[in-house]
Amino acid sequence: MRISALFGKTQRELPAEADTASHQLLLRAGMIRQTAAGVYSYLPLAWRVLQKIERIIREEMDEAGGQEMRMPALQPLELWQESGRHGVMGEILFTLSDRRDRPLALGPTHEEVITELVRHNVQSYRDLPLMLYQIQTKFRDEPRPRAGLVRAREFIMKDLYSFDVDEEGLDQSYEKMRQAYQNIFRRCGVPTILVEADSGAIGGKESYEFMLITDSGEDEIIHCSCGYAANAEKAKSDKGRVENGDLLAIEEISTPGMASIEDLAGMLKIPHNRTLKAVFYIADGKLVFVVIRGDIEVNELKLKNALNCTDLRMANQEEVIEAGLVPGAASPMGINGIKVVADDSITSGTNFVAGANKPETHVKNVNYPRDFKVNVLADIAEAREGDACPRCGEKLSSNQSVELGHIFKLGTFYTEKLGANFIDQRGESCPIIMGCYGIGPSRLLAAIIEQNHNDKGIIWPSMVAPYHVHLCPLYRDGSEVSEISEKLYTELTKLGIEVLLDDRDESPGVKFNDADLLGIPLRVTISPRSLEKSSLEVKRRSEKEVELVPQEEAITRLKELLKD
Repeated sequence: MRISALFGKTQRELPAEADTASHQLLLRAGMIRQTAAGVYSYLPLAWRVLQKIERIIREEMDEAGGQEMRMPALQPLELWQESGRHGVMGEILFTLSDRRDRPLALGPTHEEVITELVRHNVQSYRDLPLMLYQIQTKFRDEPRPRAGLVRAREFIMKDLYSFDVDEEGLDQSYEKMRQAYQNIFRRCGVPTILVEADSGAIGGKESYEFMLITDSGEDEIIHCSCGYAANAEKAKSDKGRVENGDLLAIEEISTPGMASIEDLAGMLKIPHNRTLKAVFYIADGKLVFVVIRGDIEVNELKLKNALNCTDLRMANQEEVIEAGLVPGAASPMGINGIKVVADDSITSGTNFVAGANKPETHVKNVNYPRDFKVNVLADIAEAREGDACPRCGEKLSSNQSVELGHIFKLGTFYTEKLGANFIDQRGESCPIIMGCYGIGPSRLLAAIIEQNHNDKGIIWPSMVAPYHVHLCPLYRDGSEVSEISEKLYTELTKLGIEVLLDDRDESPGVKFNDADLLGIPLRVTISPRSLEKSSLEVKRRSEKEVELVPQEEAITRLKELLKD
């Protein structure tokens, strides 16, 4: 390809709308252009990279036993209603109606469609196992599209679905996909860390994410040197135990002006972990009383899962007072008609201080379950950097990251709801066991740049680079530079080496700056000065040094460098 004919122009200035390296560089390199918020066109250079990413994904999916297919982006809304996810997805689901007023959705994912397909094509255990995948455009009405391709409203997704007769088969499919995903990210030049994750709106009983640690990431992961790692929404920590003792008698104390845990602990000269904190939420329209140890914060996603609710928000002061509770001194003791959810940290000690549900009054020596009852006791605590690891006890670390892949053990979450069954060897009808595995090629494109760039531009790994060689002839007019560069371009192309030829009448500075920005792995410079030595200048994009290669050895050397 000749740059003079290439669709897409480079730009020198940093785009004002871009705040991450990948977004800035994709725009500056003329690889993408925004059409609407979170909606992008992929120009030829970016599309070549995407095709190579998709080829790697296809090779790994096929090697693992996957069969590629294609499902519609336009889906009947009744499928989502049948699975129960219409409400769960909420406003993120793009909906529309056809001319006959039949409700439709633009697919944000395809669990319903694939399950319905399998329901009509699988009858017996002999039809299983199956691994079916597609690479398809998805649509999600994200409230805050950000970072270019990292969080978009229209994006490309590879989703594979496994179907097995039992849990053992699911485990085998899951392991195949885990290994395939690790292969994909390795081949694309992106190091990932596998972390425990919440299944979210996809559902199921177990899931893991493949995360790229980067300062520009919007997700937080909590991890330890022992290997424990989890998304902050899922992470656990060793909460430690508070000193235990004999259960003492309840004692009411006056606490004027002590509305916070910090104030209360300071007044009583006790650590925060000797107190019980009351936090109030509205879950699906109803007030919920949350009790947690005073040194720990509530993880709202864990709480939402514990309540199995669709909508969750903090209650305001008026709602708390209307329920007969006293903000700043609320007590779980004597609660009637209000659901009480407690973190399991309340079992970690004895004789806590809690509210008395009287203004400016608290109670000493409160103990569970002697003094109060709860409807739900679960881990609803937020794990934080510096907390103790739940596995080894060492301090946990925290990093920002970007999710690149997500694998789920769905079990029978969809197949039971949509009636996807099979007849087993005993002649009995059983729900198919299902798994789901997603990678976003468009997001992966951005992640590759986040991981592989410097202050001058992109540094593409050779496996996904849009071209292998960037040919930079300098001062073409009135010299043999033009003839030699055209000859080299033709010979390399015949060998299957992809070449981008900068045939523009531009200065060396402009050509070199664009070469660094575009990030092609090898730059070959042909100039009158190099030809005086019958040589060409070869430079890896990832290195500063320039290698002088004899002209007759140029092709052999380039092949060696590309092989390396």
